[in-house]
Amino acid sequence: MEKEQALGAAVSQIERQFGKGSIMRMGDAQALIDTSVVPTGALALDLALGVGGIPRGRIIEVFGPESSGKTTLLYHLIAQAQKRGGMAAFIDAEHAMDPTYARRIGVNVDELLVSQPDHGEQALEIADLLVRSGALDIVAIDSVAALVPKAEIEGEMGDHQVGAQARLMSQALRKLAGTLNRAGTICIFTNQLREKIGVMFGSPETTPGGRALKFYSSVRLDIRRIET
Repeated sequence: MEKEQALGAAVSQIERQFGKGSIMRMGDAQALIDTSVVPTGALALDLALGVGGIPRGRIIEVFGPESSGKTTLLYHLIAQAQKRGGMAAFIDAEHAMDPTYARRIGVNVDELLVSQPDHGEQALEIADLLVRSGALDIVAIDSVAALVPKAEIEGEMGDHQVGAQARLMSQALRKLAGTLNRAGTICIFTNQLREKIGVMFGSPETTPGGRALKFYSSVRLDIRRIET
């Protein structure tokens, strides 16, 4: 009984300090748990994901070799969100977006917000501001490998900024994770593959941008072209 009273007092204090709903029993929170998804447009992939699509309020990573369909998957996801009355933004860090191709897939390019940032910090700051608006269903960033830190862009060719991109990604994802959940926005990154030098056992493949994206991603999709 004393423990229950002590716990009740602690919960009351937390709610007064941080607001109602800042802590609750899981059984009381079911109505607040949003497990809605945005379909990918591919039934087999939706089934493989287990929940019928990409879950809202989460960080997603789509990685794979060149020309494997990573950006195409983003376009399909954006098109599905728009068909359901949602809004999306495409942060084109690679400066390679093809609006004609996106339109053919079903994207309403007239309503799509597009940004072509000058450097990685700008791209991630734009993403953070868009998510904080709470108005978007999807913020797509293409790609992590193209999120080059400002210091590297302004430096000389051959200068090596050790760990700069990894630090940038880690800081940005820490900010984004909680905001995404409250806004119900999907933040989806594409990423390229790199080869780790000197690997004798196991896969030599890795993705750039450090480990933070791997840890923060609720879903990581490895996209490959099928050889025919």
